[in-house]
Amino acid sequence: MAVSGVQSGQMEPAEPPAERRRRYFRFFVIVLGAGVMYPLMYLRQNFELSILEAFHITASDLGELYSLLGMVFTLAYVPSGWLADRFSPRVMMTLALATVGLLGLWFSTYPSFGALKIIFLGWGAAGGLLFWASMIKGVKMLATSSEQGRFFGILDGGRGLVEALLASVAVGMFRWMSGPTDPGAIRLHPVIYLYSFACLIFAALIFFMLDDRGAPAPQTHGAAAQTRSADQSLWSDFMLLMRIPHLWVLAGILMAGNQLFWATYSFSAFLQINCGMTALAAGSITLTKLWMRPVGGLSAGILGDKLRKENVLTVLYLLASLAMLAFALLPLSGRMFALTALVLTVGYLIYAIKGLGWALLDLCPVPSRLTGLAIGIICFVGYIPDVTMPLLDGFLSRHFPRDQSLRIYFTLIGASGIVGALLCLLFRRLTQRDTQRQT
Repeated sequence: MAVSGVQSGQMEPAEPPAERRRRYFRFFVIVLGAGVMYPLMYLRQNFELSILEAFHITASDLGELYSLLGMVFTLAYVPSGWLADRFSPRVMMTLALATVGLLGLWFSTYPSFGALKIIFLGWGAAGGLLFWASMIKGVKMLATSSEQGRFFGILDGGRGLVEALLASVAVGMFRWMSGPTDPGAIRLHPVIYLYSFACLIFAALIFFMLDDRGAPAPQTHGAAAQTRSADQSLWSDFMLLMRIPHLWVLAGILMAGNQLFWATYSFSAFLQINCGMTALAAGSITLTKLWMRPVGGLSAGILGDKLRKENVLTVLYLLASLAMLAFALLPLSGRMFALTALVLTVGYLIYAIKGLGWALLDLCPVPSRLTGLAIGIICFVGYIPDVTMPLLDGFLSRHFPRDQSLRIYFTLIGASGIVGALLCLLFRRLTQRDTQRQT
């Protein structure tokens, strides 16, 4: 069976410098596109209370919108993998970015709650169906076996760098547009325009700059390159992947990481409600936290390529769990330095996990021609928190005072880090078994 990646012990062929530069350039373009794709959808990360005020909705309403977004993501992931095996990243990413940008302009009009549901449905289709699997497969195929950790680390770190730069401008607008007598009356129009036009501009750049000639294509081998027989139908391909235990464990690892990641979207609300900070102070801290993403993604990727990726992830999950529990349970109100340090620590660990998690895909025995479909299946399970976490947050906010609900929410999320560490150990056991079979 032909599998993704280069097996241990095999020498990678020498690569001409021109081809390496072209490969790196395509990777750079994908990273930039990925960086502007999602911040508008998750504007709540820095402006949650302002969104509630501007759109005249409740925290429960906002949770319903994000649950809807996550549901569309989840339903779209498997077909998105099928599409990623058949269309180039240039086409898929261009359509996705243009869709997000245009819907963002509608979002800027502060439409009704019913219209917001349509916008979030469209964002979910763009991000889940068109963009995500194409991006992951594109990076997976561009990286050599020895570069998987750093490429995925740079992907997530680079996305974070672009997001941090945009967020810095957005928070600057946040401060400039605040009224002198009411700092909480934030005008979101310029912020929404910033993210919307960034998506539209990068849609055009990717269309003209990304080279289809180097686009990842399904790899075929031997007689399989001639025809697709009945047992190679979509259903047979799907069932083949379902029998690979590595994919299920990797999906669980990503699920735990995404549960941790969802906590970052509520940091601003926690700092304001539980710690008594102003919207500006909380926004400044969460903005600083975004700069941990490039640091965490890159450092974890480099460590993962030098050490066993599973071991690095195990340690990261355990540390993230402890840091999250400390953030939720310790009496930190009024201790600005301690709060800032803890937010940055949690941010670094979570972003390091996000940066390294997908590098484990190269260790899964997946046929190269089915890489996109495998990514879709993993995402279907691994990104279930996009549906469940907003519902959980909304449920807790309806049954407990908001300060208590946030502490319970973060405590439950912290516990998921322990589950993630255990799954990393299980994945290491599977890869060790594969190595023993090969020797």
